[in-house]
Amino acid sequence: MKRILLTAVSLLLILPLSAQQSALEEIRENPDLAGGVYYAYRAPEQAQTPAPKGYKPFYISHYGRHGSRYMLNDYDYSRPLMTLRRADEAGKLTELGKDVLRRMEEIWKEAEFHGDELAPLGQRQHRGIAERMYRNYPELFTGKNARVSARSTTSMRVALSMCAFVQRLTELNPSMNLVWETSRANMSYLNYHTKRYNDLKNAKDGWQADHSRFCARGIDATRFAAQLINDTTFFAPPFNTPNSLMSQLFDVAIDLQDMETPIRLYDIFTTEELYQNWLNGNSWFYHCDANSPFNKGTAIESTRPLLKNIIEGADLAIEGKGETATLRFGHDGNLIPLCAIMHLKGCDAVVDDLFTIDQQWRNYKVSPMGGNVQLVFYSKKGSDDVLVKILHNEVETTIPVSTDMAPYYHWKDVRAFFNKQLEE
Repeated sequence: MKRILLTAVSLLLILPLSAQQSALEEIRENPDLAGGVYYAYRAPEQAQTPAPKGYKPFYISHYGRHGSRYMLNDYDYSRPLMTLRRADEAGKLTELGKDVLRRMEEIWKEAEFHGDELAPLGQRQHRGIAERMYRNYPELFTGKNARVSARSTTSMRVALSMCAFVQRLTELNPSMNLVWETSRANMSYLNYHTKRYNDLKNAKDGWQADHSRFCARGIDATRFAAQLINDTTFFAPPFNTPNSLMSQLFDVAIDLQDMETPIRLYDIFTTEELYQNWLNGNSWFYHCDANSPFNKGTAIESTRPLLKNIIEGADLAIEGKGETATLRFGHDGNLIPLCAIMHLKGCDAVVDDLFTIDQQWRNYKVSPMGGNVQLVFYSKKGSDDVLVKILHNEVETTIPVSTDMAPYYHWKDVRAFFNKQLEE
């Protein structure tokens, strides 16, 4: 009877997202979610479940995405700004359009020269994650047996995220035994993509074609443009259109949550417009990096070296030869497939209908700015049974593996499950 109840509970835990609020409803309640992978990381509010009696943490394995950043290019800010400036010079802006131009001028003062860079908020996010990790598992970061390593990809925003993280740890324990590096030597697992992945991504008939087919459904930008520009003859297709202006200002609007400025642009969008624009980004990241049939398994294939590294690190720690904490820092293109290959709740959906992806997979849940996965390992004196708890964005999550002490799993069962993913 106990096993039947546990099975029932497990099934409830892995119900698809469609049984919850719709993405449209979630975005209506919190417009920042329209940011998708630009959604700024929030500290968790949920309390963690105490470990079973007698079990103590001895190792934590972590992979984290860089924190909040500016958009990838200064041009992403200046392009819509220049459009509004030209419209103003031509006398084509409405009063709201002039107000948006004023806001964009202020936004540009912060954004200029910062494209692709880690924002101050990104540093604060990683300092917060580090502090909570330290407070939750102090025995891993103090004492003579504490050994911590941190490694990042060669991207500057990732390296600075790691620096913010380890700086906070060393502030909490200046005598910590910690080594860290940013090196190409670690790129083979921190940020790896197979040739098959890259070839398919760049192919004209690859998943870009499927994504484009979805985006071709079109979003009516007539209302949006008319509130800003009073003369439709101002637009000169194909490069200057109502849709291009809406898309460009949407990108700025969703990134503002990652910046220091208090300025916001959500008021110029309806909830439906925010949702429809978010859908395009959600489609792209699902196609590229998730457990999508459209990428033909290449995303999962590319993340296997990372999962293998996680397993090997855990094995060494269990043998007493490894570290007490292994910290890895990378990108959404690595975190998303890692969550998928691990089959974390809400992260592994297989959806072959372009128009229902958002019912089962949402990028802002999987990989916000600063998103992370943590595996915390526990042992008990006098027992060789090792338990593991998995945190996704610092919240306890589930995988499709049987357990008699959820959210804790027997590592031998999880290890076997992960190894199966490596073989498939």
